[in-house]
Amino acid sequence: MTAELKMNFIAGEWLAGTDVNRNINPSDTSDVVGEYARADEKQTLQAIDAAFEARLPWQRRTAEERSDALDRIGTEILARRDELGRLLSREEGKTLAEGIGEATRAGRVFKFFAGEALRLGGEKLASIRAGVEVDVVREAEGVIGIITPWNFPIAIPAWKIAPALAYGNTVVFKPADLVPGSAWALAEIIVRAGALPPGVFNLAMGSGSKVGNAMVTSPKVRAMTFTGSTGTGRQIGLRCMERGAKVQLEMGGKNPLVILDDADLEQAVSVAVNGSFYSTGQRCTGSSRLIVQDGIHDRFIAAVVERMAALRTDHALKDGTDIGPVASKDQLDQDLFYIASAKEEGGRIAAGGELLQREQQGFYLSPALIVETHNAMRVNREEVFGPVASVIRVKDYDEALAVANDTEFGLSSGICTTSLKHASDFKRNSTAGMVMVNVPTAGVDYHAPFGGRKGSSYGSREQGSYAREFYTAVKTTYTQA
Repeated sequence: MTAELKMNFIAGEWLAGTDVNRNINPSDTSDVVGEYARADEKQTLQAIDAAFEARLPWQRRTAEERSDALDRIGTEILARRDELGRLLSREEGKTLAEGIGEATRAGRVFKFFAGEALRLGGEKLASIRAGVEVDVVREAEGVIGIITPWNFPIAIPAWKIAPALAYGNTVVFKPADLVPGSAWALAEIIVRAGALPPGVFNLAMGSGSKVGNAMVTSPKVRAMTFTGSTGTGRQIGLRCMERGAKVQLEMGGKNPLVILDDADLEQAVSVAVNGSFYSTGQRCTGSSRLIVQDGIHDRFIAAVVERMAALRTDHALKDGTDIGPVASKDQLDQDLFYIASAKEEGGRIAAGGELLQREQQGFYLSPALIVETHNAMRVNREEVFGPVASVIRVKDYDEALAVANDTEFGLSSGICTTSLKHASDFKRNSTAGMVMVNVPTAGVDYHAPFGGRKGSSYGSREQGSYAREFYTAVKTTYTQA
């Protein structure tokens, strides 16, 4: 393994690929973060074969052995959180504080699943037949294919890889081609733990058309877990279901944040600005639709604009930066497209939405607040995935709830109110998988289930003890005593 090229890890060996990916810093496009090997279909099939051969020996390891391995991985991630966070911020564009926070979360995830490996239980049921015993146990599924997005390049891989290994599965992991650095660093830590036999964990960096397609179509991959775009997720789901493979999809969001007249204004502004613009708005749980009741609307808009004026958009690693760059040129173009679309349909830019020049050449966009929009506009129907929030004015709570639920997505939703009645009703009647009251729609705990409804998610929940639903299969056994 050379210092210049970061390689794939397949069947216990570091291997060069068939192509090289130059990882560019979005804060400074002249800065090459590193060069990373890209696997092709042949190498991916090699990784799948290795994982398939390793699955039974790994399943037969004791829960304590798997727990110890995950604990060591988590310990090293936490010890290196500053280094990993800096790498993450450099390649993806999060601020340094956000990058370190994400690396810390990844370490905590591995620590959590080190415990979960020891807690996997079963049931003993009374049979309706005399002398017959009924046992219900959970077993590893086998080979798990993992495809992750670019916006959380170490946390999302962690919360997929850790439970897969904890419950006795083997892994073939394909990170987003845009951000291979954090994924490679995580893989190197996993390998350094020294407790995983060859083939248990495999890293295959590369394109979705080659690496991803080989994983999705292989009969040896028992289950696929994917986080990314809605279109790609649906294609993966259909192809997995055609061959009877288990599938878990986390896709888009168009998350509403309702601001009622009785909300604490300062709190509502903080919740909205955090949920809409931090992490450059590149969070699937971000608050992209701000649904504001008539009585507080004008004061809320004025206060948000004032708060936005104090935000500093700059190099992710620079002290004082609140908002980093957009992750890529393609994503920047998409953000600008939706801002223009909103203006064409009658929206007004209350603040931001402008390209920025900084000391280094990068993908800098000032956070955009678009007012005078309605829920049928394209910017309110489709996922922008950038620092862009649109405001919809409503007359009362009932209209706010109806607008919030009027979307094909259902990942996260929020409400700012001091009314227990309205908070309780919103929690009960929101059609999202996660509901927030007086806290940002973006931001979840690693030990609680994560996932949405409708077009946002398919399959069982991620994270926490609910992860076992995807990574294990239920087996019922009958024994005549």
